[in-house]
Amino acid sequence: MKEGDACKVLRLLRGHEPASPKELGRLCELSSVRLAAVLTFLREKGLIDAPDKRKSKIDRRALFPRINADYGHVIGVDIGGSNLRIALADLQGNVLGKWATSTKSTSSPAMVIKQIREGANHLLQQASVPRGSLLAIAAGAPGITDRQAGIVFATSYLKGWKNVPLGPLLQDTFGIPAAVENDVKLAAIGENWRGAARGIRNFAFLAIGTGIAAGIFVNGQLLHGPDWVAGEVGYMIVPGTPDAPAKRGTPGSLESIIGGEGIKQQWLRARAKRRSEPSEDLTATGIFYHALTGDRLAKSILEESARILAFAVYNISAVLNCSLFVLGGGVGMSKPLLDATERILEPYTQPSRPRLLPSALGQDAQLMGAIRLALDQAESRIDLKLP
Repeated sequence: MKEGDACKVLRLLRGHEPASPKELGRLCELSSVRLAAVLTFLREKGLIDAPDKRKSKIDRRALFPRINADYGHVIGVDIGGSNLRIALADLQGNVLGKWATSTKSTSSPAMVIKQIREGANHLLQQASVPRGSLLAIAAGAPGITDRQAGIVFATSYLKGWKNVPLGPLLQDTFGIPAAVENDVKLAAIGENWRGAARGIRNFAFLAIGTGIAAGIFVNGQLLHGPDWVAGEVGYMIVPGTPDAPAKRGTPGSLESIIGGEGIKQQWLRARAKRRSEPSEDLTATGIFYHALTGDRLAKSILEESARILAFAVYNISAVLNCSLFVLGGGVGMSKPLLDATERILEPYTQPSRPRLLPSALGQDAQLMGAIRLALDQAESRIDLKLP
């Protein structure tokens, strides 16, 4: 039996609820004989529960294999420019507890590692889970990240972060396998696992907040690129955005206009020209909702932002044939922006019309992605080879 067969079955059981063992075999592309052998092996390892025949007369699902959630636990971490969030989960991916703290004044790599250790210890104690039960940890960071080496190359959201070996640091701190990923790509993993893009093989998660970035799935695989910059769509140039090359450390063309800060600056500049009107300091989402009250300036900014976003979505869709775009982030999840963008996209049906959905996980998308990545990483600690 191949080691990959056991991993494949575990991941499918974690990510889906097959209607029957037959469907599980079809999804795993395993014959009934081989599937039975894999399930027996996993059951003997204690990784899946034995069928409960007593309950099967009431609920036939009791006969289907289920992951033994108590076999081990993982930690998921979301490192932001303002806050650090941590979650403890069992082997099924059920969240047992969350912990958060600020990173505004303590954002150095050493301090963040210290905070992660503190939060993990708190969650383990709170859930009465022994430290030895931890199988893996995964973290997301807001910057260009080499997932393979576990290095965060650079991020403008965390002071002093340049070529930080976050993966090795976490592995040394906890003594367990560690994985590191860009935070937006983690959000895409989360949405694909338990969110709006559940089970979708081709989609893009667009995070629109202060800046803009994307996590893109192609044929069921997360796209990274050889330099780990796939999805940096904030640098796209579309009609209505500046065509001058972006300078190092400055926003890209697209995010300079429809990122949260870009939208706010458009509002403030336009209000300042109207000297008879006081400058009203609104956030991007506040401006969009203000448009619904009939404010002409706010409405023009909403319509222009939606038009530029629609062009970007359409172009990405035409190149990658994405069947779905999930919008996340404080700006991206704004209903006025989503509705206006959909109206503009409606006539564009060739080669195909992109479908838009708001994130189903919201701010938890990154955490859920980190948990899923940690669960996949945990398999390296489990002997899945037959004797």
